[in-house]
Amino acid sequence: MKDRIKLGISACLLGEKVRYDGGHKLDRYLKDTLGQFIEWVPVCPEVESGLPVPREAMRLVGSLEVPRLLKSRSGEDYTDHMLRWAEKRLSEFEREDLCGFIFKSKSPSSGLRGVKVYGSSDIPRHTGTGIFAKAFMEKFPYTPVEDDGRLSDPDLRENFIERVFIFKRWKEFRGKGSARDLIEFHTGHKLLSSRTVPGITAPWGTLSRTPKNTSPIFFMQNT
Repeated sequence: MKDRIKLGISACLLGEKVRYDGGHKLDRYLKDTLGQFIEWVPVCPEVESGLPVPREAMRLVGSLEVPRLLKSRSGEDYTDHMLRWAEKRLSEFEREDLCGFIFKSKSPSSGLRGVKVYGSSDIPRHTGTGIFAKAFMEKFPYTPVEDDGRLSDPDLRENFIERVFIFKRWKEFRGKGSARDLIEFHTGHKLLSSRTVPGITAPWGTLSRTPKNTSPIFFMQNT
């Protein structure tokens, strides 16, 4: 199939044995069904940043705003190493033309939400976002993202796929750049976008009357 949409994905979700225990988290829907239409770009932050398989498990420790990524038994702080790798990998993504990313849920590196953040004891104090996932969203704030856990919900799955297609069309549109093209793009995607991101209908009129504002912020919010 030509012109497949390119999405990043946590490598373990495609069945790659890259997890700390040497296993995987193969998601058949993502690999076998959605994979018919998608060109996957698999990523495992731990392995790509130099850790072996199997390896010591890791967890987030400290404040919710700026947690540290520590190895669970030894307590070795891997945060700075991970962030240096992430900065380089995210720069490479700028050339990959990604239209979205699916992260492994609750992973200390890749979880979007609900990742346990521990205090000084073995009891979680907060839930937050994985180190790599947070860096990705800061680098690409309009790129649609989701995790495998939420994609098991049909409505959330449809929402994500629609956002991916809108974002792909937006990227294709940007090469045109005229005010008329901008208005046509907004008009053509108004109903789809208002269904995908509830409550955004109002800004469309204003945005269409100010064509210099070509940011996709109104319809590419990650929910």
